Amino acid sequence: MYLRKDQIPILVINLLLLILFTFIFMIRKNYEFLFYVCEVAFFLLLIVASNSKVKYPNYILWGLTAWVAMHLSGGGLYFDGTKLYEIMLISISDTYMILKYDQVVHAFGFAVATLVMYQLIRGQLKEGERAWFSISIVVVMAGLGAGALNEIVEFFTTVIVPDTGVGGYVNNSLDLVFNLIGAICAMVFIRLKEGNGNRPCPGS
Repeated sequence: MYLRKDQIPILVINLLLLILFTFIFMIRKNYEFLFYVCEVAFFLLLIVASNSKVKYPNYILWGLTAWVAMHLSGGGLYFDGTKLYEIMLISISDTYMILKYDQVVHAFGFAVATLVMYQLIRGQLKEGERAWFSISIVVVMAGLGAGALNEIVEFFTTVIVPDTGVGGYVNNSLDLVFNLIGAICAMVFIRLKEGNGNRPCPGS
């Protein structure tokens, strides 16, 4: 287990978010999001435990922290009696309820998840010019895989806590679409950041 000094504030903020929203969800008896708090805590431990080997850049860790804040706020904050996750930000399509806060969180969150996936495999890539097309497919699909895992977790949440706001088939499909948008944006960011692909991104 290893954290650099400049990463300690990131850990502290994540712990404070978990404590704050655990309290909020317990008061409201929101068992669905208490389950998600446990999920976030598990992945936080996983990130901390693997940090010495993977050497996550701080921008990825801050991105994950922002995702945690957005996700937990989506289930814990209400505006005029409407849960933040259900709020329409821009009315692009009334038929498919686009663009909701939930969809923005999915796009952002799985963009960050895709960055994590790339960070996990970049150490295995050879130095020199890389086959970016092939790498892009693998990384984007890895990000989508993380998104699919999230949908499976949401499914089990509906089994354990039947009265949830997860939504139906259309909502599930739109989540996957926005996961894909986020994953592609992350891959574009990686490609631009690494220039000609001669060297990996720095670890800090």
